[in-house]
Amino acid sequence: MFKNARIKLTLWYLLIIMVVSLSLSAVIYRIQLMEIQRVEFAFRTRLGQRLEANKGMGSMAFFISDPEVLEEAKDRIVISLIFVNTGIFIVSGGLGYILAGRTLKPIQEMLDEQNRFISDASHELKTPITSLKSAFEVYLRNPKPTLSKSKILIKESLGETNKLQTLTESLLQLAQYKKLNGSREFTKVELEEVVYESVKRVKPKADLAGIKIRKDINSFNMLGNKDSLVNLVTIILDNAIKYSKKNSIVLISSTKKSGKGLIIIRDQGIGIAKKDLPHIFDRFYRADLSRSKVKADGYGLGLAIAKEIVKEHGGAIKVESKIRKGSVFSITLPIIGNSKKLKLGNRSDESTIEG
Repeated sequence: MFKNARIKLTLWYLLIIMVVSLSLSAVIYRIQLMEIQRVEFAFRTRLGQRLEANKGMGSMAFFISDPEVLEEAKDRIVISLIFVNTGIFIVSGGLGYILAGRTLKPIQEMLDEQNRFISDASHELKTPITSLKSAFEVYLRNPKPTLSKSKILIKESLGETNKLQTLTESLLQLAQYKKLNGSREFTKVELEEVVYESVKRVKPKADLAGIKIRKDINSFNMLGNKDSLVNLVTIILDNAIKYSKKNSIVLISSTKKSGKGLIIIRDQGIGIAKKDLPHIFDRFYRADLSRSKVKADGYGLGLAIAKEIVKEHGGAIKVESKIRKGSVFSITLPIIGNSKKLKLGNRSDESTIEG
């Protein structure tokens, strides 16, 4: 489809350029013709004035006004213009094809991204739906269903339904951040507030996993959407807890570097393989955990959402990791205003939060 569209767009470019070129050539031809006629008239006038003084120049006057000479001059102009327009046609065709490709490339990438999104979402939705359908079909084939089996079915169905809900909410959230023109309002946000809310959200999960969360925050102000920034830090913290070993520590720290705010979240988890690092921010990508005893749920959308949030705020996110040593996520964001050191006991919350 895009190949045909590229050819059509190239032809349109070529048509426009050649119309302009031929029109300009017609004007040039007319100007050159007028210039030849002007020169011829000037020569004839001057030679006519001298004819009486020197009869021998009559042959030169005849030569200058010879119609064959004029026709030859016209032909030379036409041939030159044909060569020029042929060159313009060839060069414009090549450049137009390149320009058409560059023009259509963002559209093609957008459609490819949309198709991948639909394909991936359909694949992920298929698993819980198939599980629900199979469970109900098995239950209906049972000639004597019991109350206990009904409760088991309902419990399993609720689990799959929760997975569907989580997946659809994540998909909607990712689609929202991928909008070209977001409508979220940006205000002055303090990092201390963001970290406090994020830790509050993940602390129950950390307590359940026996993981300690520690903070070393040099607070600063950012221009952004508070809910999005809280969601960003929550995603990274949740990811760190998910892949950390029991009784390990997750450290979140921050500082200012080169006029920007730097948030670092460090864990002591299983780490990420080198081959997986370039893809962890891709949608639906999940690293190979076959060699690890850690079982993590999720659909591989969290880090993709985090990347979109960082992008929306004009920042950058990167990760460094070593197998069985842990991972370090670094988030760089633009800052405004003055920074301050987070004091102990602020918000009835110490700088070190332990699960």
